[in-house]
Amino acid sequence: MVQDLTHFNESGRAHMVDVSGKDDTSRVAVAAGTIKVLPATFERIQSGKIAKGDVLSVAQVAGIMGAKQTWSLIPMCHPLLLTKVDIAFREDSTPDADGYCAITATATVAVRGQTGVEMEALTAVSVTLLTIYDMCKAIDKGMYFVNVGLLSKEGGKSGDFSNPHIEAMHEG
Repeated sequence: MVQDLTHFNESGRAHMVDVSGKDDTSRVAVAAGTIKVLPATFERIQSGKIAKGDVLSVAQVAGIMGAKQTWSLIPMCHPLLLTKVDIAFREDSTPDADGYCAITATATVAVRGQTGVEMEALTAVSVTLLTIYDMCKAIDKGMYFVNVGLLSKEGGKSGDFSNPHIEAMHEG
């Protein structure tokens, strides 16, 4: 069942949803995404031999910053006082059938507020992966992203949500 879209007013024009009447509740969202890199790139990331620095540390900080700036990037997002942003990595050094290794980033974002943090979690993952790409593009322009999506959310009026399609892609 498709629900009504809330970001349009009576005239069909975009507007920012009024959340002033909603109670503050605890909300958590988890998103994940994977970047595929060549084995040589993966090894250089692991050994700290990327000229721009410690790739995963920089990407982790960038992801946190991205979550905090979501409201300034996505037009209808509210500015939120996030209470938690955590970026975790899972690394797979075994090349897939196409010869690529994988680094999966998972972002967990929390808030106590009137609106959810799904967009903040998705932005955090996206900025994390983009930063890895940026730091390694001089040696591997063929890197690419797969399986970026919301894994789960907790809290809020619409309740809890778990995405089996994205979860299945990130098991391991």
